[in-house]
Amino acid sequence: MLDLAKLESGQLKLELAQADVVPYVQYLTESFQSLAAKKNIQLVFSQETEQVMMDFDEKKLERIVANLLHNAIKFSKQDGEISLHLRQENGQLLMKVKDNGIGIPPDKLPHIFERFYQAGSAVENAVSSLPTSVGTNSTGTGIGLALTKELVELMGGEISVKSSKGDRGAGTEFKVSLPIRQNAPFAVTDATAHLAAPLFSAAIEGAPQAEIFPSEKDDLPLLLLIEDNDDVAFYIQTSLQGRYAVVRAANGAIGIEKALESIPDVIISDVMMPEKDGFEVCQTLKNDERTCHIPIVLLTAKADVQSRLEGLGVGADAYLSKPFLKEELFIRLEKLVELRKRLQEKYAGKNFVALAKEAPAEAVASPDDAFLKRATRFILDHLDDAQYGNEELARAMTMSESSLNRKVKALTDKTLSLFIRSVRLQQGKILLQTTAMNVSEIAYSVGFTDPFYFSRTFSQEFGAAPSSFRN
Repeated sequence: MLDLAKLESGQLKLELAQADVVPYVQYLTESFQSLAAKKNIQLVFSQETEQVMMDFDEKKLERIVANLLHNAIKFSKQDGEISLHLRQENGQLLMKVKDNGIGIPPDKLPHIFERFYQAGSAVENAVSSLPTSVGTNSTGTGIGLALTKELVELMGGEISVKSSKGDRGAGTEFKVSLPIRQNAPFAVTDATAHLAAPLFSAAIEGAPQAEIFPSEKDDLPLLLLIEDNDDVAFYIQTSLQGRYAVVRAANGAIGIEKALESIPDVIISDVMMPEKDGFEVCQTLKNDERTCHIPIVLLTAKADVQSRLEGLGVGADAYLSKPFLKEELFIRLEKLVELRKRLQEKYAGKNFVALAKEAPAEAVASPDDAFLKRATRFILDHLDDAQYGNEELARAMTMSESSLNRKVKALTDKTLSLFIRSVRLQQGKILLQTTAMNVSEIAYSVGFTDPFYFSRTFSQEFGAAPSSFRN
Protein backbone atom coordinates (compact mmCIF):
# COMPACT_ATOMS: atom_id res chain seq x y z
CA MET A 1 0.00 0.00 0.00
CA LEU A 2 2.92 2.33 0.71
CA ASP A 3 4.36 1.53 -2.73
CA LEU A 4 1.01 2.29 -4.34
CA ALA A 5 0.83 5.57 -2.45
CA LYS A 6 4.32 6.46 -3.68
CA LEU A 7 3.29 5.59 -7.24
CA GLU A 8 0.27 7.86 -7.01
CA SER A 9 2.32 10.74 -5.64
CA GLY A 10 5.13 10.24 -8.13
CA GLN A 11 7.65 9.49 -5.39
CA LEU A 12 8.42 5.93 -6.50
CA LYS A 13 11.24 6.43 -8.95
CA LEU A 14 13.12 3.98 -11.14
CA GLU A 15 16.71 3.24 -10.16
CA LEU A 16 18.02 1.94 -13.45
CA ALA A 17 21.32 0.23 -14.10
CA GLN A 18 22.46 -1.54 -17.25
CA ALA A 19 23.21 -5.23 -16.76
CA ASP A 20 22.49 -8.70 -18.12
CA VAL A 21 18.95 -9.41 -16.97
CA VAL A 22 19.03 -13.16 -17.75
CA PRO A 23 21.15 -14.39 -14.79
CA TYR A 24 19.31 -12.06 -12.43
CA VAL A 25 15.89 -13.46 -13.35
CA GLN A 26 17.37 -16.95 -13.20
CA TYR A 27 18.64 -16.26 -9.67
CA LEU A 28 15.19 -15.02 -8.63
CA THR A 29 13.61 -18.18 -10.03
CA GLU A 30 16.10 -20.46 -8.29
CA SER A 31 15.37 -18.68 -5.03
CA PHE A 32 11.89 -20.22 -5.07
CA GLN A 33 13.07 -23.80 -5.63
CA SER A 34 12.89 -24.76 -1.96
CA LEU A 35 9.39 -23.30 -1.61
CA ALA A 36 8.25 -25.20 -4.71
CA ALA A 37 9.84 -28.39 -3.38
CA LYS A 38 7.56 -28.30 -0.34
CA LYS A 39 4.67 -29.11 -2.70
CA ASN A 40 6.82 -31.29 -4.96
CA ILE A 41 6.36 -28.74 -7.73
CA GLN A 42 8.79 -28.74 -10.64
CA LEU A 43 9.97 -25.15 -11.15
CA VAL A 44 11.84 -24.64 -14.43
CA PHE A 45 13.69 -21.62 -15.80
CA SER A 46 14.37 -21.43 -19.52
CA GLN A 47 15.58 -18.82 -21.95
CA GLU A 48 15.98 -18.42 -25.70
CA THR A 49 18.92 -16.05 -25.40
CA GLU A 50 22.01 -16.34 -23.21
CA GLN A 51 22.38 -12.61 -22.58
CA VAL A 52 20.15 -9.54 -22.64
CA MET A 53 21.89 -6.31 -21.71
CA MET A 54 19.29 -3.74 -20.72
CA ASP A 55 18.34 -1.04 -18.24
CA PHE A 56 16.26 -2.34 -15.33
CA ASP A 57 15.48 -1.54 -11.72
CA GLU A 58 16.69 -4.53 -9.72
CA LYS A 59 14.36 -4.07 -6.74
CA LYS A 60 11.23 -3.51 -8.79
CA LEU A 61 11.96 -6.40 -11.14
CA GLU A 62 12.54 -8.60 -8.09
CA ARG A 63 9.10 -7.61 -6.75
CA ILE A 64 7.43 -8.42 -10.07
CA VAL A 65 9.07 -11.82 -10.49
CA ALA A 66 8.66 -12.77 -6.83
CA ASN A 67 4.94 -11.91 -6.85
CA LEU A 68 4.24 -13.92 -9.99
CA LEU A 69 6.22 -16.96 -8.85
CA HIS A 70 4.76 -16.88 -5.37
CA ASN A 71 1.28 -16.73 -6.87
CA ALA A 72 2.00 -19.66 -9.19
CA ILE A 73 3.36 -21.84 -6.36
CA LYS A 74 0.54 -20.99 -4.01
CA PHE A 75 -2.18 -22.03 -6.45
CA SER A 76 -0.49 -24.97 -8.10
CA LYS A 77 -1.48 -28.47 -7.09
CA GLN A 78 0.81 -30.97 -5.44
CA ASP A 79 3.24 -32.39 -8.03
CA GLY A 80 2.49 -29.49 -10.35
CA GLU A 81 4.69 -27.70 -12.88
CA ILE A 82 5.68 -24.04 -13.16
CA SER A 83 7.88 -22.47 -15.79
CA LEU A 84 9.45 -19.06 -16.24
CA HIS A 85 10.55 -18.45 -19.80
CA LEU A 86 12.57 -15.49 -21.18
CA ARG A 87 13.02 -14.43 -24.77
CA GLN A 88 13.93 -11.34 -26.71
CA GLU A 89 11.60 -10.11 -29.48
CA ASN A 90 11.32 -6.82 -31.39
CA GLY A 91 13.24 -4.80 -28.81
CA GLN A 92 11.27 -6.26 -25.93
CA LEU A 93 12.12 -8.69 -23.12
CA LEU A 94 9.26 -11.16 -22.90
CA MET A 95 8.80 -13.09 -19.66
CA LYS A 96 6.14 -15.76 -19.24
CA VAL A 97 5.21 -17.37 -15.92
CA LYS A 98 3.03 -20.40 -16.53
CA ASP A 99 1.49 -22.93 -14.12
CA ASN A 100 -0.96 -25.82 -14.28
CA GLY A 101 -2.72 -24.75 -11.10
CA ILE A 102 -6.37 -24.17 -10.21
CA GLY A 103 -6.94 -21.50 -12.86
CA ILE A 104 -8.98 -18.30 -12.64
CA PRO A 105 -12.72 -18.22 -13.45
CA PRO A 106 -13.47 -16.29 -16.68
CA ASP A 107 -15.68 -13.77 -14.90
CA LYS A 108 -12.89 -12.92 -12.45
CA LEU A 109 -10.10 -12.64 -15.00
CA PRO A 110 -10.80 -9.05 -16.18
CA HIS A 111 -10.63 -7.74 -12.62
CA ILE A 112 -7.51 -9.33 -11.10
CA PHE A 113 -5.33 -6.25 -11.73
CA GLU A 114 -7.83 -3.94 -10.04
CA ARG A 115 -6.87 -2.54 -6.66
CA PHE A 116 -8.61 -4.13 -3.68
CA TYR A 117 -10.52 -6.52 -5.92
CA GLN A 118 -11.60 -9.59 -3.94
CA ALA A 119 -13.04 -12.69 -5.55
CA GLY A 120 -15.85 -14.69 -4.03
CA SER A 121 -14.19 -17.71 -2.46
CA ALA A 122 -11.22 -17.81 -0.12
CA VAL A 123 -9.04 -19.43 -2.75
CA GLU A 124 -10.07 -17.08 -5.53
CA ASN A 125 -9.71 -14.15 -3.17
CA ALA A 126 -6.05 -14.99 -2.74
CA VAL A 127 -5.45 -14.98 -6.49
CA SER A 128 -5.93 -11.22 -6.52
CA SER A 129 -3.80 -10.59 -3.43
CA LEU A 130 -0.16 -11.49 -3.66
CA PRO A 131 1.90 -10.85 -0.52
CA THR A 132 5.45 -9.77 -1.16
CA SER A 133 6.86 -12.37 1.21
CA VAL A 134 7.00 -16.08 0.53
CA GLY A 135 4.61 -17.07 3.26
CA THR A 136 1.57 -19.28 2.74
CA ASN A 137 -1.30 -16.84 3.21
CA SER A 138 -4.43 -17.61 1.24
CA THR A 139 -6.08 -14.24 1.72
CA GLY A 140 -4.92 -10.66 1.48
CA THR A 141 -5.81 -7.07 0.70
CA GLY A 142 -6.19 -7.42 -3.05
CA ILE A 143 -3.33 -5.11 -4.00
CA GLY A 144 -0.55 -7.56 -4.99
CA LEU A 145 -1.31 -7.90 -8.69
CA ALA A 146 -2.37 -4.27 -8.90
CA LEU A 147 1.06 -3.29 -7.63
CA THR A 148 2.74 -5.75 -10.00
CA LYS A 149 0.92 -4.21 -12.95
CA GLU A 150 1.81 -0.67 -11.96
CA LEU A 151 5.47 -1.58 -11.43
CA VAL A 152 5.57 -3.13 -14.90
CA GLU A 153 4.02 0.01 -16.36
CA LEU A 154 6.46 2.19 -14.39
CA MET A 155 9.25 0.34 -16.22
CA GLY A 156 7.52 1.10 -19.54
CA GLY A 157 6.16 -2.40 -19.98
CA GLU A 158 2.89 -4.31 -20.19
CA ILE A 159 1.43 -7.31 -18.35
CA SER A 160 -1.36 -9.62 -19.44
CA VAL A 161 -2.90 -12.86 -18.21
CA LYS A 162 -4.77 -15.80 -19.66
CA SER A 163 -6.21 -18.71 -17.74
CA SER A 164 -8.33 -21.82 -18.10
CA LYS A 165 -10.38 -23.63 -15.51
CA GLY A 166 -12.19 -26.94 -15.91
CA ASP A 167 -11.98 -30.69 -16.28
CA ARG A 168 -9.96 -30.53 -19.49
CA GLY A 169 -7.14 -28.78 -17.79
CA ALA A 170 -6.45 -25.67 -15.79
CA GLY A 171 -3.63 -23.21 -15.47
CA THR A 172 -2.63 -19.57 -15.67
CA GLU A 173 -0.03 -17.73 -17.73
CA PHE A 174 1.19 -14.22 -16.98
CA LYS A 175 3.09 -12.45 -19.74
CA VAL A 176 5.30 -9.45 -19.00
CA SER A 177 6.83 -7.33 -21.76
CA LEU A 178 9.59 -4.82 -20.92
CA PRO A 179 11.39 -2.50 -23.35
CA ILE A 180 15.09 -3.23 -23.91
CA ARG A 181 16.94 0.06 -23.48
CA GLN A 182 20.63 0.69 -22.88
CA ASN A 183 20.94 4.23 -21.57
CA ALA A 184 21.79 3.70 -17.89
CA PRO A 185 25.34 3.30 -16.48
CA PHE A 186 26.72 -0.24 -16.51
CA ALA A 187 26.17 -1.96 -13.15
CA VAL A 188 29.65 -3.37 -12.55
CA THR A 189 28.77 -4.63 -9.06
CA ASP A 190 25.84 -6.79 -10.14
CA ALA A 191 25.73 -10.49 -10.89
CA THR A 192 26.55 -9.67 -14.50
CA ALA A 193 29.88 -8.04 -13.70
CA HIS A 194 31.82 -11.12 -14.77
CA LEU A 195 30.00 -12.22 -17.89
CA ALA A 196 32.78 -14.60 -18.84
CA ALA A 197 32.18 -16.67 -15.71
CA PRO A 198 29.97 -19.72 -16.34
CA LEU A 199 26.54 -19.46 -14.73
CA PHE A 200 26.12 -23.21 -14.55
CA SER A 201 28.83 -25.12 -12.71
CA ALA A 202 29.85 -28.44 -14.23
CA ALA A 203 28.55 -31.51 -12.44
CA ILE A 204 31.08 -32.99 -10.06
CA GLU A 205 31.61 -36.71 -9.86
CA GLY A 206 30.90 -38.13 -6.42
CA ALA A 207 30.49 -35.96 -3.35
CA PRO A 208 30.48 -32.19 -3.97
CA GLN A 209 33.61 -30.37 -2.92
CA ALA A 210 34.08 -26.92 -1.43
CA GLU A 211 34.70 -24.26 -4.04
CA ILE A 212 36.93 -21.26 -3.42
CA PHE A 213 36.36 -17.95 -5.18
CA PRO A 214 39.72 -16.14 -5.13
CA SER A 215 39.91 -12.52 -4.13
CA GLU A 216 42.28 -9.87 -5.36
CA LYS A 217 42.57 -8.50 -1.81
CA ASP A 218 44.14 -10.71 0.81
CA ASP A 219 42.83 -8.58 3.69
CA LEU A 220 39.14 -9.10 2.93
CA PRO A 221 37.01 -10.90 5.54
CA LEU A 222 36.57 -14.60 4.81
CA LEU A 223 32.96 -15.64 4.17
CA LEU A 224 31.79 -19.26 3.98
CA LEU A 225 28.80 -19.70 1.67
CA ILE A 226 26.89 -22.98 2.23
CA GLU A 227 24.47 -23.28 -0.68
CA ASP A 228 23.55 -26.33 -2.76
CA ASN A 229 22.11 -24.38 -5.70
CA ASP A 230 24.87 -23.41 -8.14
CA ASP A 231 23.04 -20.43 -9.62
CA VAL A 232 22.05 -18.90 -6.28
CA ALA A 233 25.62 -19.43 -5.07
CA PHE A 234 26.98 -17.73 -8.19
CA TYR A 235 24.73 -14.72 -7.69
CA ILE A 236 25.64 -14.31 -4.02
CA GLN A 237 29.35 -14.72 -4.73
CA THR A 238 29.36 -12.11 -7.48
CA SER A 239 27.27 -9.76 -5.31
CA LEU A 240 29.94 -9.99 -2.59
CA GLN A 241 32.84 -9.55 -5.01
CA GLY A 242 35.35 -7.07 -3.63
CA ARG A 243 33.76 -7.11 -0.16
CA TYR A 244 34.55 -10.65 1.01
CA ALA A 245 36.77 -13.55 0.07
CA VAL A 246 34.22 -16.33 -0.45
CA VAL A 247 34.61 -20.06 0.19
CA ARG A 248 31.65 -22.15 -0.95
CA ALA A 249 30.43 -25.54 0.27
CA ALA A 250 27.74 -27.37 -1.70
CA ASN A 251 25.88 -28.93 1.24
CA GLY A 252 25.55 -28.73 5.00
CA ALA A 253 27.90 -31.59 5.83
CA ILE A 254 30.73 -30.13 3.75
CA GLY A 255 29.89 -26.69 5.17
CA ILE A 256 30.51 -27.88 8.72
CA GLU A 257 33.83 -29.44 7.70
CA LYS A 258 34.86 -26.28 5.85
CA ALA A 259 33.88 -24.06 8.80
CA LEU A 260 36.03 -26.12 11.18
CA GLU A 261 38.89 -26.09 8.69
CA SER A 262 38.92 -22.43 7.64
CA ILE A 263 37.29 -20.65 10.66
CA PRO A 264 35.65 -17.95 8.50
CA ASP A 265 34.71 -14.48 9.68
CA VAL A 266 31.04 -14.97 8.78
CA ILE A 267 28.82 -17.73 7.34
CA ILE A 268 25.82 -17.57 5.00
CA SER A 269 23.89 -20.84 4.92
CA ASP A 270 20.82 -21.95 3.02
CA VAL A 271 18.27 -23.79 5.17
CA MET A 272 16.95 -26.51 2.87
CA MET A 273 19.96 -28.60 1.76
CA PRO A 274 20.92 -32.26 1.43
CA GLU A 275 23.05 -34.09 4.01
CA LYS A 276 22.46 -31.50 6.76
CA ASP A 277 20.09 -28.55 6.62
CA GLY A 278 20.90 -25.02 7.71
CA PHE A 279 19.41 -25.50 11.18
CA GLU A 280 21.71 -28.48 11.80
CA VAL A 281 24.68 -26.52 10.47
CA CYS A 282 23.92 -23.60 12.77
CA GLN A 283 23.35 -25.77 15.84
CA THR A 284 26.52 -27.80 15.25
CA LEU A 285 28.78 -24.80 14.74
CA LYS A 286 27.29 -22.73 17.58
CA ASN A 287 27.83 -25.63 20.00
CA ASP A 288 31.47 -26.15 19.00
CA GLU A 289 33.98 -24.00 20.90
CA ARG A 290 36.09 -23.72 17.75
CA THR A 291 33.34 -22.03 15.72
CA CYS A 292 30.84 -20.69 18.25
CA HIS A 293 32.00 -17.10 17.72
CA ILE A 294 31.28 -17.06 13.98
CA PRO A 295 28.18 -15.03 12.96
CA ILE A 296 25.74 -17.11 10.87
CA VAL A 297 23.12 -15.76 8.45
CA LEU A 298 20.40 -18.24 7.46
CA LEU A 299 19.04 -17.63 3.96
CA THR A 300 15.85 -19.37 2.84
CA ALA A 301 12.50 -19.14 1.11
CA LYS A 302 10.86 -20.37 4.35
CA ALA A 303 9.93 -16.94 5.69
CA ASP A 304 7.14 -17.95 8.06
CA VAL A 305 7.38 -16.98 11.73
CA GLN A 306 7.89 -20.55 12.94
CA SER A 307 10.90 -21.05 10.66
CA ARG A 308 12.43 -17.77 11.79
CA LEU A 309 11.96 -18.73 15.43
CA GLU A 310 13.53 -22.11 14.77
CA GLY A 311 16.53 -20.47 13.10
CA LEU A 312 17.02 -18.00 15.92
CA GLY A 313 16.52 -20.82 18.42
CA VAL A 314 19.56 -22.72 17.10
CA GLY A 315 21.74 -19.62 17.35
CA ALA A 316 21.41 -17.89 13.99
CA ASP A 317 22.53 -14.27 14.12
CA ALA A 318 20.31 -13.16 11.22
CA TYR A 319 17.57 -14.65 9.06
CA LEU A 320 16.89 -13.44 5.51
CA SER A 321 14.26 -14.69 3.08
CA LYS A 322 14.86 -15.42 -0.60
CA PRO A 323 14.98 -13.55 -2.84
CA PHE A 324 16.89 -11.05 -0.75
CA LEU A 325 17.84 -7.45 -1.35
CA LYS A 326 21.59 -7.09 -1.74
CA GLU A 327 21.60 -3.90 0.29
CA GLU A 328 19.94 -5.65 3.23
CA LEU A 329 22.45 -8.51 3.05
CA PHE A 330 25.36 -6.06 2.95
CA ILE A 331 24.06 -4.20 6.00
CA ARG A 332 23.46 -7.44 7.93
CA LEU A 333 26.96 -8.68 7.18
CA GLU A 334 28.56 -5.36 8.06
CA LYS A 335 26.77 -5.26 11.42
CA LEU A 336 27.83 -8.83 12.21
CA VAL A 337 31.45 -8.05 11.38
CA GLU A 338 31.17 -5.01 13.68
CA LEU A 339 29.96 -7.32 16.46
CA ARG A 340 33.06 -9.45 15.94
CA LYS A 341 35.23 -6.35 16.30
CA ARG A 342 33.52 -5.58 19.60
CA LEU A 343 34.27 -9.14 20.68
CA GLN A 344 37.93 -8.48 19.91
CA GLU A 345 37.81 -5.31 21.99
CA LYS A 346 36.42 -7.35 24.88
CA TYR A 347 39.41 -9.69 24.81
CA ALA A 348 42.00 -7.05 23.83
CA GLY A 349 42.96 -6.30 27.42
CA LYS A 350 42.02 -9.68 28.85
CA ASN A 351 44.31 -11.25 31.42
CA PHE A 352 44.42 -14.75 29.96
CA VAL A 353 46.50 -16.11 32.83
CA ALA A 354 43.97 -14.94 35.39
CA LEU A 355 41.20 -16.46 33.29
CA ALA A 356 43.00 -19.80 33.12
CA LYS A 357 43.61 -19.84 36.87
CA GLU A 358 40.00 -19.27 37.85
CA ALA A 359 38.73 -21.83 40.33
CA PRO A 360 36.69 -24.65 38.75
CA ALA A 361 33.67 -23.58 40.76
CA GLU A 362 33.57 -20.26 38.95
CA ALA A 363 31.19 -20.41 36.00
CA VAL A 364 32.64 -19.88 32.55
CA ALA A 365 30.82 -16.98 30.97
CA SER A 366 30.90 -18.23 27.39
CA PRO A 367 32.30 -20.93 25.07
CA ASP A 368 34.85 -18.35 23.91
CA ASP A 369 36.09 -17.93 27.48
CA ALA A 370 36.32 -21.71 27.78
CA PHE A 371 38.32 -21.92 24.57
CA LEU A 372 40.84 -19.24 25.62
CA LYS A 373 41.04 -20.72 29.10
CA ARG A 374 41.96 -24.14 27.73
CA ALA A 375 44.50 -22.73 25.27
CA THR A 376 46.13 -20.64 28.00
CA ARG A 377 46.43 -23.62 30.32
CA PHE A 378 48.29 -25.59 27.66
CA ILE A 379 50.76 -22.71 27.32
CA LEU A 380 51.20 -22.41 31.09
CA ASP A 381 51.82 -26.16 31.36
CA HIS A 382 54.81 -25.74 29.00
CA LEU A 383 55.83 -22.26 30.08
CA ASP A 384 59.56 -22.97 30.52
CA ASP A 385 59.77 -24.71 27.12
CA ALA A 386 60.98 -22.05 24.69
CA GLN A 387 60.20 -24.40 21.77
CA TYR A 388 56.51 -24.68 22.65
CA GLY A 389 54.84 -22.67 19.91
CA ASN A 390 52.08 -22.59 17.32
CA GLU A 391 52.46 -26.16 16.11
CA GLU A 392 52.51 -27.67 19.59
CA LEU A 393 49.51 -25.66 20.81
CA ALA A 394 47.50 -26.51 17.68
CA ARG A 395 48.18 -30.20 18.25
CA ALA A 396 47.04 -29.92 21.87
CA MET A 397 43.86 -28.10 20.81
CA THR A 398 43.22 -30.74 18.08
CA MET A 399 43.09 -28.08 15.38
CA SER A 400 45.20 -27.24 12.38
CA GLU A 401 47.67 -24.43 12.96
CA SER A 402 45.94 -22.16 10.42
CA SER A 403 42.48 -22.81 11.92
CA LEU A 404 43.69 -22.14 15.44
CA ASN A 405 45.37 -18.97 14.25
CA ARG A 406 42.12 -17.74 12.66
CA LYS A 407 40.11 -18.57 15.79
CA VAL A 408 42.52 -16.79 18.13
CA LYS A 409 42.78 -13.83 15.73
CA ALA A 410 38.98 -13.58 15.53
CA LEU A 411 38.69 -13.44 19.33
CA THR A 412 41.73 -11.41 20.35
CA ASP A 413 42.90 -9.66 17.16
CA LYS A 414 46.29 -11.26 17.90
CA THR A 415 48.07 -13.81 15.77
CA LEU A 416 48.64 -17.18 17.41
CA SER A 417 52.31 -16.47 18.07
CA LEU A 418 51.50 -13.09 19.65
CA PHE A 419 48.81 -14.71 21.80
CA ILE A 420 51.35 -17.26 23.12
CA ARG A 421 53.81 -14.46 23.76
CA SER A 422 51.16 -12.45 25.62
CA VAL A 423 50.47 -15.37 27.95
CA ARG A 424 54.22 -15.71 28.66
CA LEU A 425 54.52 -11.99 29.33
CA GLN A 426 51.44 -11.91 31.58
CA GLN A 427 52.90 -14.72 33.69
CA GLY A 428 56.20 -12.83 33.76
CA LYS A 429 54.41 -9.77 35.10
CA ILE A 430 52.86 -11.88 37.88
CA LEU A 431 56.30 -13.23 38.85
CA LEU A 432 57.72 -9.71 38.93
CA GLN A 433 55.01 -8.69 41.39
CA THR A 434 55.04 -11.80 43.59
CA THR A 435 58.63 -13.14 43.69
CA ALA A 436 62.17 -11.96 44.30
CA MET A 437 63.46 -13.44 41.01
CA ASN A 438 65.46 -11.06 38.84
CA VAL A 439 64.38 -10.13 35.32
CA SER A 440 66.70 -12.65 33.61
CA GLU A 441 65.46 -15.52 35.80
CA ILE A 442 61.88 -14.60 35.08
CA ALA A 443 62.55 -14.33 31.35
CA TYR A 444 63.99 -17.86 31.23
CA SER A 445 61.22 -19.26 33.41
CA VAL A 446 58.48 -18.04 31.06
CA GLY A 447 60.14 -19.36 27.91
CA PHE A 448 62.32 -16.49 26.65
CA THR A 449 65.89 -17.33 25.66
CA ASP A 450 66.97 -13.67 25.56
CA PRO A 451 66.32 -11.46 28.63
CA PHE A 452 66.79 -8.30 26.54
CA TYR A 453 64.09 -9.43 24.10
CA PHE A 454 61.85 -10.22 27.08
CA SER A 455 62.33 -6.69 28.47
CA ARG A 456 61.67 -5.08 25.07
CA THR A 457 58.48 -7.02 24.33
CA PHE A 458 57.33 -6.60 27.95
CA SER A 459 57.52 -2.83 27.53
CA GLN A 460 55.54 -3.07 24.29
CA GLU A 461 52.87 -5.22 25.95
CA PHE A 462 52.39 -3.23 29.18
CA GLY A 463 53.74 0.21 28.31
CA ALA A 464 56.46 0.15 30.98
CA ALA A 465 59.74 -1.63 31.72
CA PRO A 466 59.74 -4.78 33.90
CA SER A 467 61.47 -2.93 36.74
CA SER A 468 58.47 -0.60 37.17
CA PHE A 469 56.32 -3.55 38.27
CA ARG A 470 58.51 -4.49 41.23
CA ASN A 471 56.77 -4.09 44.59
